[in-house]
Amino acid sequence: MTDNSFGTIFRITSFGESHGRIVGVVIDGVPPGLNIDKNFIQNELNKRRPGLSNLTSSRMEPDEFEILSGVFNNSTTGAPLSIIVRNEDVKSFHYEKIKDIIRPSHADYPAYVKYKGFADYRGSGRFSGRITVGYVIAGALAKMILKDYGIIPFAYTKSIGNVWDNQQYSCENMNKLIALRDSSPVNALNLVLSNEMINEIETVKKENDSIGGTIKCIINNVPPGIGSPIFGSLESNISKAMFSIPAIKGIEFGIGFKAASMRGSEHNDPWIIYQNKIITSKNDAGGIIGGLSTGMPIEFTVAVKPTASIGKVQKTINIKVMKGVDLKLEGRHDPCIVPRAVVIVEAMAAIVILDELLKSGKINTSNCKEVF
Repeated sequence: MTDNSFGTIFRITSFGESHGRIVGVVIDGVPPGLNIDKNFIQNELNKRRPGLSNLTSSRMEPDEFEILSGVFNNSTTGAPLSIIVRNEDVKSFHYEKIKDIIRPSHADYPAYVKYKGFADYRGSGRFSGRITVGYVIAGALAKMILKDYGIIPFAYTKSIGNVWDNQQYSCENMNKLIALRDSSPVNALNLVLSNEMINEIETVKKENDSIGGTIKCIINNVPPGIGSPIFGSLESNISKAMFSIPAIKGIEFGIGFKAASMRGSEHNDPWIIYQNKIITSKNDAGGIIGGLSTGMPIEFTVAVKPTASIGKVQKTINIKVMKGVDLKLEGRHDPCIVPRAVVIVEAMAAIVILDELLKSGKINTSNCKEVF
């Protein structure tokens, strides 16, 4: 069994492969009457497009989307939306030459076993980051709805390699943060560190290698009490969404793993009253306690592994003849996936938060009128 769907009310189903004809998404739970801002969707897709700089894969995909169903006269009808993007710059010959060689840190071997040798190996097939095109489309729709409630998921590059941005940023002026991030080729907020991150990527690229990093996401204005305890916790659902993004290997909320070395008196977030609202004086919990939102900004950071496809010679196995071989990969690969993954993290965060608001009844599904 393979689970290609995510969400409860706002539910997405992903389909397509890296080198197949299309990739896309079916989206259930979109309220009727939502005006589709096609330019916004396209701009979101452009943020994850390959081939836009020498820091990314040279695969040149226009990533222009087509809405096949669920929209009439430029507004949603309440029916499922089916949206596709065609794969146009496909070069599969590299993969035909190595189809029997299991690439290090790729899903080749476990996929070979699970699917009995029938999995599409071209460009990693269903295991490729290419499938996140559908995530970004669905996330764009979720963002359109959330914006009416003042909820804007915002992500940025926190680190690449050993270059870290540990500054705490105020989210009161989100437009300023967005402008800062969008001026950086690596989606960082500190422009000095942005240049250091670029140098880090260019160095590993020259060495036929790759590098990882971290992405931080902040979600403002989520009302308190969203989520569920135990297995339906808000942290659980956000984590599942993040681990559905290829290359994500870790997540922490708020202060995260640093909490393991802190005392309770240090880690606890004191409750205070500010402008007649109950808030906490700091936010080490990351806006979630007991699986429920606290009303403070939801903050989490994900770890992105180095791209598995590298140009260095590696030891591996030819599964057809069961012998060790040397592998030097050809083709077009990202030396660092972090900058292109920023918008994907935002998209999946938006999907989770919208679904949780719909489940809680905080959003009126008939017309998206604010009720909280």
